Amino acid sequence: MATQAPPPYQRIVAEIRRRITTGELPAGARVPSTRQIAKEWNVALATAAKALTALSQAGLVRAQPRVGTVVAGRRPPAEPDSTDTGEFTRDRIVRAAIDIADEHGLAALSMRGVAAKLGVATMSPYRYVNGKEALIELMADAAFGDESYPEQPPDGWRARLELGLRMLWRLFRKHPWLAQFNPLTRPLPLANQLAHAEWAMKAMDGHGLDPTTMMNLHVLGYSYVHGIAVNLEREAHAEATTGLSDEQWMDTQASALAAIVESGAAPTFAKTVRALDDGYDLRLDDLFEFGLQPLLDGFAVIIEGGH
Repeated sequence: MATQAPPPYQRIVAEIRRRITTGELPAGARVPSTRQIAKEWNVALATAAKALTALSQAGLVRAQPRVGTVVAGRRPPAEPDSTDTGEFTRDRIVRAAIDIADEHGLAALSMRGVAAKLGVATMSPYRYVNGKEALIELMADAAFGDESYPEQPPDGWRARLELGLRMLWRLFRKHPWLAQFNPLTRPLPLANQLAHAEWAMKAMDGHGLDPTTMMNLHVLGYSYVHGIAVNLEREAHAEATTGLSDEQWMDTQASALAAIVESGAAPTFAKTVRALDDGYDLRLDDLFEFGLQPLLDGFAVIIEGGH
């Protein structure tokens, strides 16, 4: 029986690994981009992105802001170490997993990938964490604890609540996968996440609000931040799999959008689009800022009105 050829992405990984381990690609050198891989190996962009994800999980490459994907600082062995060094803890496992999720998204996370990143045997992390689901909970708790509030809060409920919402946005920005975790209707009692709830509720306490209203306002504020942040990882994933920035992707939709505008089916939409002289750039940071003060204005009606 003929041996089945490995998937294309594995052949790409093997070749780039060879270039790294032989020194052809030294530490800090840029590795081929998604588009370059797709062209050199004649594969789809999604396959190229999968190869880069596998290389990152193996600790061979890392993303460097404003540069691209580069060879990791330490040249790794040709294959992951098959022995457990014993020099790692649960915290190191969690932080390695966070690094993978930050760079490639939660879908790219695996216990095998974490072990490869740490250079230990595949089953070693299981001695510290029961499995991927338990690992993600530990990751989320650690990520929510990456920012701390000042010991002396600002004056006034509004300033304090605004600080809390901005803190959540920074955390989701830092860890885009975090917004994909834990459905709103099924919250998990994570200590570090509850610290954010405590901050928000303490800001509203003492204004005559009943418990249900306080809880509703907290959930509404969290949902505002979360509802925008949930698009952060989706945006990164879409760019990685298509090789197109948001602007480039919108360019591919220009003719379809023009057809909708000219169809007469949505006259108000068409009028608005035509009035946008420079087009419309949907930036998530700008959207967060645009809605934050109106949201707090609405809170003020309830909090300061004492209902």
